[in-house]
Amino acid sequence: MASVYYFLSDIFQALKGTNTTILTEKDVPGTDLTGKWIIITGGNNGIGFEAAKSFAAWGANLILGCREPPEWEQHPTAATKECKDIAQTHGHSSIIEFWPLDMADFESVEAFAQRWLTSGHALDILCNNAGIAAAPLSAKTKDGFHPVHQINFLSHVLLTLRLLPSLADQTPGRIICSTSSYHFLGNYDPELYCGPGMAGNPYRDNKLYYQMWLTELQSRLIKHPDYMGIIIHGIHPGFVASSIWTLVRKEGGRVLDFLLSYVAIDSQQGSLAITHAATSPEFGPDPKTHGVGAPNGRGGGKFINRIWEISPKREVSDPELRLQVWGKVTERLNLAEKGLLDVVGV
Repeated sequence: MASVYYFLSDIFQALKGTNTTILTEKDVPGTDLTGKWIIITGGNNGIGFEAAKSFAAWGANLILGCREPPEWEQHPTAATKECKDIAQTHGHSSIIEFWPLDMADFESVEAFAQRWLTSGHALDILCNNAGIAAAPLSAKTKDGFHPVHQINFLSHVLLTLRLLPSLADQTPGRIICSTSSYHFLGNYDPELYCGPGMAGNPYRDNKLYYQMWLTELQSRLIKHPDYMGIIIHGIHPGFVASSIWTLVRKEGGRVLDFLLSYVAIDSQQGSLAITHAATSPEFGPDPKTHGVGAPNGRGGGKFINRIWEISPKREVSDPELRLQVWGKVTERLNLAEKGLLDVVGV
């Protein structure tokens, strides 16, 4: 009976991710970000681009970390120009740039992180947004991993760990990670296996691993004297009709087309999950545990469905399972070789 209950509960929680409530400026009022520095991966398209536009309107300096896009996506140079125009329209003289970043290539991630760390700027907000919906099970990146595993998860872990010192320089820094309500449908595998013949679904499984990893990271940040002010959250933007579905629409057929046309929200609405988690005092540091932050901050390690906090899947709350994920990621990213073992007490 317990297994049936959990199964039905997970489906219910996943379906809550299709909430189509229209959010307004009253729900996500934004804040003055003049002088703040924000990095957003995948900032040229979809919810990333919409979030970048909001940040630009609020005065932030922006780095859009993007790959050379496929033909159906906006090029990062066009996205950068539009964000600059928005900033100027709102009276801001912000620095807004496109920096190459291919999450399917660890070398590109390392080069991007090194470029940032030598820029001399402290980082206020890191938005780990880039992702893909699917890839053939036989596909591999140049680093030997399934593309969904690397792009949606491993590369963002590497980028986050590399940039923690910069986030610590601007306490309280925030990290916003695009996980998903579909993590409730993920199957936990202690090997985080992502390859031919896998039983699970790469997208859903990796969203589960990602939420587990970031929750474990938060538990370590609050114990670290240099990083205790940094906040990390996982967010679900909603079921969004963006170009992330372009390659899977053919396989999804009429059902997916119908859902995207009549059920999904648009990218602007989806982006509010990012901007709200990144700026709301509600999701800021808890002064009782961090010693910093707004009085009504509730601390980090949350899972936020659009703008509402909900409890994540039960595996996320299991410290032993989180340690398994942490250990496997440490192994796959060769953190010892990269000099990152001691960053957060691995």
